[in-house]
Amino acid sequence: MREILGRRRRLLSRRNNGRTEMLKSALTFATEWQWPVLPGVAADPQGRARCGCPDPECTVPGAHPFDPGLLAATTDERMVRWWWTNRPTAPIVLATGERAPCAVSLPAPAAARALAALDRQGMRLGPVVAAPTRWAILVAPYSLEQLGELLYAKDFVPGSLRFHGEGGYIALPPSETGQGQIRWERAPLPGSAAPWVPDVEAVVDAVVEALTRTGVSAPEL
Repeated sequence: MREILGRRRRLLSRRNNGRTEMLKSALTFATEWQWPVLPGVAADPQGRARCGCPDPECTVPGAHPFDPGLLAATTDERMVRWWWTNRPTAPIVLATGERAPCAVSLPAPAAARALAALDRQGMRLGPVVAAPTRWAILVAPYSLEQLGELLYAKDFVPGSLRFHGEGGYIALPPSETGQGQIRWERAPLPGSAAPWVPDVEAVVDAVVEALTRTGVSAPEL
């Protein structure tokens, strides 16, 4: 009986620590770094691979906003505390765009090889968010016009690259989604200031070059 109670206490402790970590992380993003965030929709309790939203074929289960919608993203401390006090395990979703970093993402296997190539080239990168199937390199905010000109100048852009700009979003660590754990592949440096992120031009140029010159074949995911 004591062994069972001990296990229950350990499980409850882990859950409480996880909930505290989610709130602490959300507050860091919102109030210290001034990144607008909001809670993501929960995974379906009947099957974590499914999403709790009405779409039975959701491709990002638990890793997107639903209620509230993306426009509710905020840096307000009281709102963030209220959200994660009432929904302590909700994924943390970053609203990318003008007020926050944007992102360039690609399939995880190709991303790992591309980052290794960029490291060999001495390319400076900021934080990199790793989901089970895709990694996202955070970049400075950019406009659609800026992105359009950048891509137009390229002879070839791998279709596996995705761009998360104004009106987009990504899930941030330590969120748990229907596809698995979100983590930092390249963690921000400790401190209260918002992490440095590179310009999108530098990242796209370097990633496209790495993907093409090193012979990386990235699936269309």
